Amino acid sequence: MADTAMTHALGCLGVYFAKAVFSKVLQVHPLKRFNVLQITRMHFQWDWLCLGALIISSVTAEIENEETLDADVEVEDFDKQSQEADVDRDKSSLEVVYQTPKPTGEVYFTETFDGVLAGWVLSKTKKEDTDDNIAKYDGRWEVEELKENTVPGDRGLVLKSVAKHHAISAMLTKAFIFDNKPLIVQYEVNFQEGIDCGGAYIKLLSSSDDLNLEYFFDKTPYTIMFGPDKCGEDYKLHFIFRHKNPKTGEYDEKHAKRPDVDLKKFYLDKKTHLYTLVLKPDDTFEMLIDQSVVSKGSLLEDMVPPVNPPKEIEDPSDKKPDDWDERPKIPDPNAVKPDDWDEDEPSKIEDSDAVKPEGWLDDEPQYVPDPNAKKPKDWDEEMDGEWEAPQIPNPKCETAPGCGHWVRPMKNNPNYKGKWKAPMIDNPNYQGIWSPRKIPNPDYFEDLHPFEMTTVSAVGLELWSMTSDIYFDNFIICSEKEVADRWAADGWGLKKLVASANEKTDEDIDFKKPDISKPITKGELKQEREELEDDEIELEEKENEDTAEDERREMEETKRELIKDTKKMGREAPPSEDEGEGGEDIDEEENEVADGSQEGGMSNKSGSEDEMKEADESTGFGDGPLKSVRKRRVRKD
Repeated sequence: MADTAMTHALGCLGVYFAKAVFSKVLQVHPLKRFNVLQITRMHFQWDWLCLGALIISSVTAEIENEETLDADVEVEDFDKQSQEADVDRDKSSLEVVYQTPKPTGEVYFTETFDGVLAGWVLSKTKKEDTDDNIAKYDGRWEVEELKENTVPGDRGLVLKSVAKHHAISAMLTKAFIFDNKPLIVQYEVNFQEGIDCGGAYIKLLSSSDDLNLEYFFDKTPYTIMFGPDKCGEDYKLHFIFRHKNPKTGEYDEKHAKRPDVDLKKFYLDKKTHLYTLVLKPDDTFEMLIDQSVVSKGSLLEDMVPPVNPPKEIEDPSDKKPDDWDERPKIPDPNAVKPDDWDEDEPSKIEDSDAVKPEGWLDDEPQYVPDPNAKKPKDWDEEMDGEWEAPQIPNPKCETAPGCGHWVRPMKNNPNYKGKWKAPMIDNPNYQGIWSPRKIPNPDYFEDLHPFEMTTVSAVGLELWSMTSDIYFDNFIICSEKEVADRWAADGWGLKKLVASANEKTDEDIDFKKPDISKPITKGELKQEREELEDDEIELEEKENEDTAEDERREMEETKRELIKDTKKMGREAPPSEDEGEGGEDIDEEENEVADGSQEGGMSNKSGSEDEMKEADESTGFGDGPLKSVRKRRVRKD
């Protein structure tokens, strides 16, 4: 800003210096040499030129000052935004308002863990048939928010201990009776630290008069077990129900067949997933993860072992007859060994064509005593016998084809046939593979509606895990799919939305920030901006060279016309004798005036060039400067 004003001021001094020279000439030679009208017009033009230069200088300085302030504000705003992005990079980029889900229909149990952990009972018993050091159910539980993709206000039940038995349970709001309504069990799980070996399944405990949640353990009767389980590389999604034998009253576990989909990602991506089990009165089931079906089937056909036993079984008293022939092939009894068949021929014989390799060392043994070996000091020949050095490969044999006695190698005997055997033929007495006869199954029963299971009155988590921080949330047990879907939308759906938004934000931050580990200071940003502006100014000067050249040519032409008119006026009025020396003086003064005009012209040219450049930059006139201003604005933004 100061440099521009100084340039314009020097331009104005040049203009007034030229005016002063011409005024002196007019005083010495009034109206003889010059055209008064032309001189007056030139003075008027110079006055306006100087005034314009001063006005442009003032406007340009003000604009530059505003741009500097704007740049500082932009740098400060960018620094502030960068700091806020660094501080809040782990927070949700999506502004959400969380409200605890509320059921929209009939439910048998709900739990969000957003309030006080009421109704849940920790087990005080021990696991049977287990080492006393780990038999106690002393695993720790906490109610807390998710570590990642946190939704403010949304909390869940978290398994905290490693290599511990955990057991916690709660009574249902009302018992679920398996009659004519579907059973829908749904809840959320997040393996926040991944999972090495452990489960996140739930148990629906069977109703009974002696059910005591403080003594909930692995052998507490349950009706359904459902949920994810993993150990090693075995990724499972359990659905097990305990079926009561109507004849004996005993319970047997029935396992659903394994899903055909790959479940690995649900255990390792550290995201919250929604697990849903749907049991229908028509004896069908569905298992869903994140509201997508991963397995479905029939309780009658797709459980292992089957619900209903076979109608017939093998007779345990039946035995295979002694003459039962199970051989499909037998040796041909009519076959005869050929006369030329020699069973005494060996399979290998010496190769008579072999020749001992040249350089074979017959007199050298393959192994020799180690010359560097020494008898141990504690060697007792009476106890240990005579000491002998250990054997090592003969060094002389390393460069030779072999050492010791040479023996011809063996080759396959072309006359060898082996022991003769009769060829095999179909057995005419073949009776097939024997199996016992079938008899009616005395334990047979037919349960056409295995959906009618034992009534459920409580829900429990009885788990062992080698990984901590397993997150559970938003349990619901109901009969209407719409109620479960609405419940999922208000809980799991919101978590999914926040996680997706955070993933997109992380991608944007990684794309925008060139180097997160190296923070950018305000000074560095300002220096970078100034370097960009210097490059743009050089580009503007280059673009304005043509315009400046045109101005210089116009000034030179004006100067030549002025000198030409001066010389013409001198020729029109010849000097007198008294004025001879004066004529020389006048010529010298004319030269001085011409030189002064040239100097003034150069000053004016320089001043005009700077003024035009600043005027173009300030007002936006000219294609080059206007483009540069637009470029600078885009880069700053």
